[in-house]
Amino acid sequence: MTTILDPTDERVPVARQLSPRTGEIVGRLALLDISKPKGSLLLDRFESTLQQRLPGITINRYAKPTFTKPAPDELRREIKAQNDFVIEALAD
Repeated sequence: MTTILDPTDERVPVARQLSPRTGEIVGRLALLDISKPKGSLLLDRFESTLQQRLPGITINRYAKPTFTKPAPDELRREIKAQNDFVIEALAD
């Protein structure tokens, strides 16, 4: 059984199911640094771990200009066009 932790305040938890899995993770992964302090350190660790555990992925790094605003449209289009998955760093 898998437990999914959700940091939102749900007084009555919503039941969720995992999407079907193929058993293999391959493709292009975007690591997006939202430019909060230490976010790049978190993504460095993710990148290192993922490269070891998932040799079938290609990792691309991106950074927002500032964490105070949404990612620019051009950056979002680039990430979407060049990647299959995204991990976003929210460290502080």
